[in-house]
Amino acid sequence: MYLKNLSLVCKLYRLIITPLKCFHTNSRHNPAFQLPSFLQSSSIALNLHQGKQVHAQLILNGITTANPLLLAMYLRVGSFTDAKNLFYRMDLGCIKRWNLMIRGLVKMGSFHFALMFYFKLMGCGVSPDNFTFPSVVKACSALNYVRCGTLIHELIMLMGFEVNVFIGSSLINLYVENGYTSLARNLFDKLPVRDCVLWNVMLNGYVKLAELDKAIEIFEEMRKGETKPNEVTFAAILSVCGSDGMVNFGTQLHGLVVSCGLDSDSVVANTLLSMYSKCGWLSDGRKLFDMILQADLVSWNGMISGYVQNGFMEDALCLFSEMISSGVKPDSITLSSFLPAVTGLGSLRKGREIHGYILRHGIPLDVFLKSALVDVYLKCRAVDMARNIYNQSTKFDIVMCTAMISGYVLNGLSNDALEIFRWLLKEKIRPNAVTLASVLPACTDLAAIQTGKELHSSIIKNGLADRCHVGSAVIDMYAKCGRLDLAHRVFRRLTERDSVCWNSMITSCSQNGKPEEAINLFRQMGRTGTKYDCVSISAALSAIANLPALHFGKEIHGFMIKNSLGSCSAFSWNSIIAAYGNHGHLKDCLVLFDKMLKNKIQPDHVTFLAIISACGHAGKVNDGVHHFKSMVEEYGIPPRMEHYACMVDLLGRAGRLDEAFKAIQSMPFSPDAGVWGTLLGACRSQGNVELAEVASRHLFDLDPQNSGYYVLLSNLLADAGHWRSVLKVRSLMKERGVEKVPGYSWIEVNSTTHMFVAADGSHPQSKHIYSLLKTLLLELKREGYVPQLYLRMNPKEIVS
Repeated sequence: MYLKNLSLVCKLYRLIITPLKCFHTNSRHNPAFQLPSFLQSSSIALNLHQGKQVHAQLILNGITTANPLLLAMYLRVGSFTDAKNLFYRMDLGCIKRWNLMIRGLVKMGSFHFALMFYFKLMGCGVSPDNFTFPSVVKACSALNYVRCGTLIHELIMLMGFEVNVFIGSSLINLYVENGYTSLARNLFDKLPVRDCVLWNVMLNGYVKLAELDKAIEIFEEMRKGETKPNEVTFAAILSVCGSDGMVNFGTQLHGLVVSCGLDSDSVVANTLLSMYSKCGWLSDGRKLFDMILQADLVSWNGMISGYVQNGFMEDALCLFSEMISSGVKPDSITLSSFLPAVTGLGSLRKGREIHGYILRHGIPLDVFLKSALVDVYLKCRAVDMARNIYNQSTKFDIVMCTAMISGYVLNGLSNDALEIFRWLLKEKIRPNAVTLASVLPACTDLAAIQTGKELHSSIIKNGLADRCHVGSAVIDMYAKCGRLDLAHRVFRRLTERDSVCWNSMITSCSQNGKPEEAINLFRQMGRTGTKYDCVSISAALSAIANLPALHFGKEIHGFMIKNSLGSCSAFSWNSIIAAYGNHGHLKDCLVLFDKMLKNKIQPDHVTFLAIISACGHAGKVNDGVHHFKSMVEEYGIPPRMEHYACMVDLLGRAGRLDEAFKAIQSMPFSPDAGVWGTLLGACRSQGNVELAEVASRHLFDLDPQNSGYYVLLSNLLADAGHWRSVLKVRSLMKERGVEKVPGYSWIEVNSTTHMFVAADGSHPQSKHIYSLLKTLLLELKREGYVPQLYLRMNPKEIVS
């Protein structure tokens, strides 16, 4: 009777499936084996309706439906309700039914229900077996329920299943995935059999948590045993070498990979490529890349990003072009990695070409690619293009918002940067450390110290105050807003200080008129063991340039020679050349310039500006003219506005005003107010009225509201006795509404800002202040000080 009914079901099965060509039967097969095969078929798993038809026919034909294969079918197609209804009609005293239900729910991703059925199992008095626990532990792992997992682990130990390979593996995976590597390692050491998969789980766990020493330790332990490492093992351990810069160990592993015959595996080859790129061994990385017979997209991406990350933008551009020529289509990862090279080359045209390529080929614009495009446009000063991409986006993340904020700050749009920051806070997008470090310069540009303080408070609340780059940004903000005291306080509270933090504080002191403190900090930096870099040297030299103590500069110069820092950037050389020049040591300047050339450091426009300025201070006009011509003719550096201003000052100081005027006339662009102002100042010192009037005519057109130029010309004319011309200058000032803006200064005492304006009596303590000033002036006059009037007076006006 059973075989008869079963035969009917199998006939029904053939009627349903044959038209779909999903399952083929053989008439010679026993029908008793066809029903299990049918219910377990992967093709039926795609069609719940077909399965329900079979279930219905089973019921109509009087065949028992409390079949575990039917339950498995419902679980496989994801029908929890049908599976649950069928399950409760089964024998619940059988652990196999519970295991099937729990395992099916885990495969469906219904982890909460899987745990619920496990606890129901326990409530029904059914004892779990070794097949129950792997699925239950997997559910705990998926939900990050470590506490629940440890309780289940305790029961596993009581039942003696802890050393079961499958249960032990699932528990180790639970602990590793949630960062409990010590618990995982304790269990790992207890297991009698440890296959390669289990070793890889432990190894990847250590790598994920950046416990690099332990990762290397377990790899070496694995090598001593009988288990051979596979491609997953090498991919994990090679990533350790890349992140920790252990290139020597990585090259040894490369040899081991070759000896194991895994060098042709794409995953291992790409990980090796990444390691060489991250460690800066790009020549070895390129050799490996060229040896790959069929480089896949990951290989191309790894090599391109390696070039970009190491600053080889031209090589990245060539490789990208080679990739396109070879027929490999770039994806969003390729373009996100390559676009910073476009930024580094400053090529807006290339950026637009790539943007067009993305649109033409329909490459998905994910948030990373959009952020990269925004970054390119903003750094190439194409703000409108960046804003269009940003505004057209439907999804925003912190990376894109940060790119917009830093780009706006770079382009001087600090208000827009703060607007985006306020918007992301309103949208409850949590800013990260990079975002906060990017928005702080906007507060600096706007001198918005109150907003900066609010951001600093947010940084402290979010536990980011100890991040070096964030701390450096806070220090810079307070220093540039005139609160060097707060900058010092933040600096002292940093638990870790890298060279960037020290450099920021040294530069802040130097720029805020505290060169002595800058030098003291520079010395403290050395005592703490923090290595000096080119920025440190340059910041210290800039401070020394403002001190009447050249011996400090000589000490640093000696340090540079002793520690072979001759390869520092041109910026550092420029700083030390300028420091000697500002103290009138032209000979030392020129010696340093020769050393700079011997160290193969190419001089730039700043170098020559410092040398020409030093020649001016030393009165060596011909030397200054020589170096100006050398800059243009030998080094091909086109002179800028500041070079011409320096040449005018050089010639003007020597009284060679006609040559200074000819230099201005030879300029390939229109002189600005700075150049004409320098000539006017030279005319004032040399008493040349004719050229002064020429210079002043240009100045009154270029900067008509600058009272200083009127005063300078008026005083020159008064010295020459041209009183009618003096009256004309005064009348012109009145006609144009030019007024001398009163000088003012302020000081903060006990959280109150006191402002002082020239000839102002509004301050509540002004009587006491003026009384003290009068006393000081009397003392100054006794020492020989002669006050000068703002505008010289006609003797007739004085008499009248």
